[in-house]
Amino acid sequence: MGKIKINHIFKIYNQGQDNEVVALNDVSFELDEGKLTIILGASGAGKSTLLNILGGMDNATSGEFLLGDKDVAKYSFKELSNYRRNDIGFIFQFYNLLPNLTAKENIDLSASIVSSPLNTDEVLKLVGLEKRGNNFPSQLSGGEQQRVAIARAIVKNPTLLLCDEPTGALDSKTGASIIKLLYDVANVHNRTVVIVTHNSEIAKCGQRIIRIADGQIVENTINEHPLDPSEVKW
Repeated sequence: MGKIKINHIFKIYNQGQDNEVVALNDVSFELDEGKLTIILGASGAGKSTLLNILGGMDNATSGEFLLGDKDVAKYSFKELSNYRRNDIGFIFQFYNLLPNLTAKENIDLSASIVSSPLNTDEVLKLVGLEKRGNNFPSQLSGGEQQRVAIARAIVKNPTLLLCDEPTGALDSKTGASIIKLLYDVANVHNRTVVIVTHNSEIAKCGQRIIRIADGQIVENTINEHPLDPSEVKW
């Protein structure tokens, strides 16, 4: 895969106009394969813009977004579409499961759009739902639905797993179990996992913490002793 590098990324809305907005201002960092990275920031800090660029949903105004030897920042619309399909797994705060499909069918649908998916049954087992595959979302708890959403992202065998406030709709105990699962996905299964959040307590569980404020990186540190999610004060 190669390392993921963000080099001097700018995102400017209404460039050259009187109401120009600099959403990202000279942002640079690297993502570590097989590690859990937390991107932390308050509302309006620029983290959603950064998530959109990492996920191929938006283009940077300037700068490099290197995926190995490829510059995603230079991708065409079609190339970005393929990038989103094949390289990115998205996990959102709200699960966005199709209600008329079972858990397994939701995951199978995601697997069907990529060329090299993982085995659905194995992914269900990975997220602890091997006995719940035939249940519909309405028959699952919030935590179980989020696990299905995680499985749906993992089954694509993505290069990068992006999680947008994945515990925002969950209670503290369930949220801790989801963070632990994402930590294991990164470390045990050697995935590059990024959680975008405003919750500074969750950030303590990350192995790399990137804090963004006013569109700039104000902290980029390696956390040698991540907190166990069960110890987080939610």
